[in-house]
Amino acid sequence: MEEKVLLDASVVTRCRRRVHLESDRTMRDVPKAPPDPGIEQRISDAADHRRFVADRLGRLLGGAWTQIPTDLDRARREELTLAAMRAGVRYVSAAQLPADPAGGRRGSVDLLVRGQDGYVPVLVVRHKITDPGFGARISPLSSPDPAAARTDDRLKVRSHSRDQLRLAHALRLLRSTGLGSAGSLGGVIGVDAEFVLWHDLATPNWPGGRTALSEYDARFADRLAVATAAATGADALAEPSRITECKGCPWWPTCERQLRENRDVSLVVRGEDAVSLRRIGVSTVDDLARMSPREAEELPLTVTRVNDVVLLARAWLRELPLVRRVRELSVPRADVEVDVDMESYADSGAYMWGCLLSGADVGHEPGYRAFVTWDPLPSDDEARSFAEFWSWFTSVRRAAAERGLTFRAYCYNELAENRWMLASAERFAGKPGVPAVAEVRAFINSGEWVDLFASVRDQFLCPNGKGLKVIAPCAGFAWRDAEASGENSMRWYRDAVGLDGDPPVPSQRDRILTYNEDDVRATWTIRRWMTSPAALDVPFAEDL
Repeated sequence: MEEKVLLDASVVTRCRRRVHLESDRTMRDVPKAPPDPGIEQRISDAADHRRFVADRLGRLLGGAWTQIPTDLDRARREELTLAAMRAGVRYVSAAQLPADPAGGRRGSVDLLVRGQDGYVPVLVVRHKITDPGFGARISPLSSPDPAAARTDDRLKVRSHSRDQLRLAHALRLLRSTGLGSAGSLGGVIGVDAEFVLWHDLATPNWPGGRTALSEYDARFADRLAVATAAATGADALAEPSRITECKGCPWWPTCERQLRENRDVSLVVRGEDAVSLRRIGVSTVDDLARMSPREAEELPLTVTRVNDVVLLARAWLRELPLVRRVRELSVPRADVEVDVDMESYADSGAYMWGCLLSGADVGHEPGYRAFVTWDPLPSDDEARSFAEFWSWFTSVRRAAAERGLTFRAYCYNELAENRWMLASAERFAGKPGVPAVAEVRAFINSGEWVDLFASVRDQFLCPNGKGLKVIAPCAGFAWRDAEASGENSMRWYRDAVGLDGDPPVPSQRDRILTYNEDDVRATWTIRRWMTSPAALDVPFAEDL
């Protein structure tokens, strides 16, 4: 008898081709990419956070709370969860909901709360779930019940579609047991673990007037069809196409091989743009490369610049990592220059600010320095390291101004640095040396703060991406650590501070410092290269 396809909530936010490959029994022994260390780290951190919240709920709720053991097999956990629900236990942690073969669903939920007419699901997540504003419906952890919810006049809901879709999956599973609430509420406990945020999944607040439930139902039906076709050997309903998710997907080697064999258009134009091009018969890089500028102007693109797509295709066919958009490259330069690179650990904080001072003498020793805390985050010592960074940074700016010299600071993709400069100023307001938010904001909005990523984006076509690890080698730079990456640095950080309960590893601290120094030297190398004659060896777009 054919095994029934059962899917968990992850499929509704997952690539359709991955759903196919994971459901195709003939693909089970195909070699896969090694686990992405960054993804593994986030999974581990999320599990730690769920355990922390469960322990806290156990203390707060006492005898009204029970936890399903997580070390049992799925069938036994389903039995215990169903027994607890039938017994009317008020709060059930780590629930494994009974599978729904008719609906093709299976899944777990972090907390079940018994409401007036049945159980409602609650997720525990390791990200922020609210922003300053008005309108969020919350209830305290001491009473994580929708009946205890109130509208908070300081908070608004932060958009996380994945949370709502996961809740919709749990809601459908609960209803299949006959013990779920007839309503459409679901809750989320965020990284701060201070309250439960309640979502009404039947409210039409999605694009086009859709609800989270209707969006979930449509997506799940599609993924179930894809998985069923794969499991039964029917014609595939999903073919590979390169998207952002491919970067950390274990199936990427399989998909990449097929895409390259087919010279698929998504190798240069990703996501929905690639889908749109295939619909009009432009399915390969070669098809795209043959188009004239006039033909390209008619292409149905929403993300990629119309003027870029043909040139990207031609550059890819010639295996060119960079193509100049402009004949003469430029980067804002100054007499005194500082390259800045920040290291953070997930949403816990920024533990290091690395700086490389170069240019005219302003009374500060040139070269690399790092302002760092090795206290495990979150920690108040983060305020000290940030204050020391800002104090040094400001003193360099002031010294340049006093000598009549120009000053600029550089980073590569300012989103992260801006976020943590502003967040640090806000979180540690009033602590010694911590600047006012207005002071930080004035600096990042000034001409003295240069995002080198923007300079690269505006002046180059980059068929292989625009990341620092892609662009710096084109300028002749190489990292000393063969495993250097932002994702790996998070794993090194855990070892460096002993975040897993083991003694701190000093060698991992040295490794992070080397990695951070190389990052700032990479930005220094790129801008010097861009303002040198050597960069003019990069092919010019019009010559393609």
